[in-house]
Amino acid sequence: MERPASIRSGPPIAVLSTSLGKYQILWRVDGFTLEQQESALKLLAITFGGDPACTDCNRVLRLPGFLNCKYDPANPVTVEYPGDSTWNSDDFRLDILAADAILSSRAITVRRQPANHSNSEHDWAWVLHELARGKDAARLTRKLASLRADKPNPLYYAQRTVDVASARLWLIKGVPIDDVVTLLEVRRRFEIPVAFCRARAREIAQTAQRMIARRKIA
Repeated sequence: MERPASIRSGPPIAVLSTSLGKYQILWRVDGFTLEQQESALKLLAITFGGDPACTDCNRVLRLPGFLNCKYDPANPVTVEYPGDSTWNSDDFRLDILAADAILSSRAITVRRQPANHSNSEHDWAWVLHELARGKDAARLTRKLASLRADKPNPLYYAQRTVDVASARLWLIKGVPIDDVVTLLEVRRRFEIPVAFCRARAREIAQTAQRMIARRKIA
């Protein structure tokens, strides 16, 4: 795939082949805040057709030499090392508007296709419905985590799904985004490390804000 002009990052230090046609890519970077790191990863995923949900800072990479047993037969995890450079935020020139436009066009295409919703889409709809009915976010998080034991990190998945859905509902009701950040930070202050909690809350609030904007455009 040709690299879009809006992205000027250099070669990664490692490319892991986790299954047929699926990869995990690792750059060595310097000078990134947690918020900048997650935003950059999300935009890279959107632009190149990756999974925007797999862009959190605590993402665990698969280990080369082991087997990915999600498949039958199991897939051996291999690694290549294309480079050995260290990059900074200026090397990742990402066009946010272009990436959002790509994601919006994909969402429109999906909506025009016959309904064939994934488990994650069903989870999202259920969480939105339960939150709108006034259900407790902590209980929803525990329930969703117990239902999605198939996920590599069920608790992380549940926390993020519930928090993004909450942020979306708050923003639609007119709650200022800074207040949404505070609400998310307070909710997870005993579950998420302090150094990461506020950056995570702001990234989630901004993600929800973009979701609402894309829906209005569509």
